[in-house]
Amino acid sequence: MRIRIRQVTFLQSALLGICFYTLGCGLTSGHPGSGPEVLRPEQVLDFATLYKTNCAGCHGANGSHGAAISLSNPVYLAVAGEETLKNITAKGVPGKLMPAFAKGAGGTLTDQQIAVLAHGMIQFWGKPDLLTNQNPPPYRAVLPGDVARGQQQFVVSCASCHGEGGTGKDGTKIGSIVDESYLALVSDQAIRSIVIAGIPDQGMPDWRSDLTVPLTDQQTTDIITWIASKRTANPRQPYPVHP
Repeated sequence: MRIRIRQVTFLQSALLGICFYTLGCGLTSGHPGSGPEVLRPEQVLDFATLYKTNCAGCHGANGSHGAAISLSNPVYLAVAGEETLKNITAKGVPGKLMPAFAKGAGGTLTDQQIAVLAHGMIQFWGKPDLLTNQNPPPYRAVLPGDVARGQQQFVVSCASCHGEGGTGKDGTKIGSIVDESYLALVSDQAIRSIVIAGIPDQGMPDWRSDLTVPLTDQQTTDIITWIASKRTANPRQPYPVHP
C-alpha cells in the first residue's frame, strides 16, 4: 500500500512538473508571452499615436484649440505644404517654443516617423485643391517689409478686432499681439502663418479676411514687419537706465 502511495505521488509530481514547464516555458527570459506585442518607440508608425504623444500638448487633441497654431487648418496645410511640415517637425524653430523632434537634431523621432506625421496631417486634415486660383501670399516672405506701411495696413485690415495699436479692443477677448512676452515666444514666420491662414477655431479669418480685396504678399509682409518691430531685445528683463 505504501509503495502504491509513493508511486501515485511520484506520478502526480511528474505530471505537475510537465504542466508547469509547458505553461511557463514561453515566459522565460527571451521568450515573449502570448499577449500583444509591445513596439519599441522607434517602431511606432501610427499617425494618431505619434500625434497624440508628440504634438497634441501644444497643437490640440485634434489639431486645433491648442496654444500653438492649428495644424488641422486646411488653409495652413495648403500654404505650408508637406515638405515644410516635415522640416519644421524635424528641426523645430530655434529660440522659440517649437522643439526639434528629429533624432539628428536632439529629438526622439526617426525620419520615417516625422514623415508619417507630416503626411498624416495632409491626409487627414488637408483639402486638395482648396486654394486653386486663390493666389494666397507665399508661406515664406520673399519681399522686404516696411514698418510704416505695415502700421497703416494693420489699421485697415486688423484694427477692427485687435485695436489700432494691436493691444486688443475693449469688449472683446482678444489680447495684445504686440505684448513683449507673446512676441518673445513666437517667430515672424509663425505670425505670418497666422495672418495668412487665420485661426478658424477662434474665429480669426485668413488673408482673405472680410475685406473686399484680400491681402497681397507685400501687405502681409509689411504687417508682419510692423508687428515684429514691437519686440524688445530682452523681454521681461530689467531695462538699462539711460542718463
